[in-house]
Amino acid sequence: MNIAIIGCGVIGGKRAELLPNNVRLIGCFDILPKVSQEFALKFQTTAFDSLDQILKIQNLDAVVVSTKHDSLSKISIAALQKGLHVFVEKPGAIRYLELLKMSEIATSNNLKLHIGYNHQYHPGIQKAHSLIANGEIGPLMFIRARYGHGGRIGYEKEWRADKAQSGGGELIDQGTHLIEIAISLLGEIELDYCATPTYFWNMRVEDNAFISAKNKSGAIAFLHASCTEWKNLFSLEIYGKKGKIDVNGLGRSYGVETVTFHKMLNEMGPPQSESWNFDLPDSSWSLELDEFLSDVTNGTNRSNNVSSSLFVLKLVEEIYERTGR
Repeated sequence: MNIAIIGCGVIGGKRAELLPNNVRLIGCFDILPKVSQEFALKFQTTAFDSLDQILKIQNLDAVVVSTKHDSLSKISIAALQKGLHVFVEKPGAIRYLELLKMSEIATSNNLKLHIGYNHQYHPGIQKAHSLIANGEIGPLMFIRARYGHGGRIGYEKEWRADKAQSGGGELIDQGTHLIEIAISLLGEIELDYCATPTYFWNMRVEDNAFISAKNKSGAIAFLHASCTEWKNLFSLEIYGKKGKIDVNGLGRSYGVETVTFHKMLNEMGPPQSESWNFDLPDSSWSLELDEFLSDVTNGTNRSNNVSSSLFVLKLVEEIYERTGR
């Protein structure tokens, strides 16, 4: 399989490093020629001068799109219209209708389209799904999730602080991961409450997003995404009628990824607890990419997450509309 990477920043480099041996990286493009050339030198591929040029490569099968948010959908649509399979980083687009158009083109041309929500491939999240599927905590009552970092000097001047490039602040950045996880656990959710304040950073987009939503059976998701967390944090608590699952950390600065299952006893009181630590290099990026590439090769559809990704953007738009963002 021949693949090209469009957007040669940190995430594009991460994807390039993880390409399996049976996949050839035959081209790259970035709007900054120097970045593209350095990327090509590092990964022994060819730097192209324009998007049009790279999409015309003969025998190209798929592209990875890892640009800023404002160009994700435009590039993905152009690639899909050329008959190429597309792996695009989250959120896939700034607007719901842009992602819907991508989905329609992919479906009508029998092409694979995947939006890069790698957290679903973290061992802790997968362990939680496995415990739930086995009925260990019974019917879900509610979830509580927090995800945050502390920014860095000059953060308010970066592209994520510019709505024209990012589409918004913390909600469309880390918040979309939380919404996507909530949907995977509770199904489609309906917005109850939301707030998108800017508390600390001198920027026109939100630095915190608070969300309360519920599914048709009334199970609630309390979600909080923040770039004023100061100490990087990932916490997912899943409450069922028979127990609780606590997922903490994502590795590196977020701490060791740990899953704790608290099983409620018949006599109630203190639960019976069991923990699993995943103190290993983060494999979520490679597992996600491998599943997409396997779908392209084998004609399977295991990595298809377009439906949930569309729902994420729909909810994001509703939150921004409600909060005047």
